[in-house]
Amino acid sequence: MDWNRVEGNWKQVKGKIKEQWGKLTDDDLDVVAGKRDQLEGKIQERYGIAKDQVRSDVDSWYGRQKW
Repeated sequence: MDWNRVEGNWKQVKGKIKEQWGKLTDDDLDVVAGKRDQLEGKIQERYGIAKDQVRSDVDSWYGRQKW
């Protein structure tokens, strides 16, 4: 599955995102609207993590999902 499915099911996926990255607000997730690059940017902003680490974390999270 590719990231397009995440974008298409964003309302359902937002809860899973908040479980993983609880510092993200509902407003953050509304702005992200399923766009991976924006999600990574918000995670960087809230957690102060380097871009490469965020990308790895998102990849890891994505791989653990039961789609």
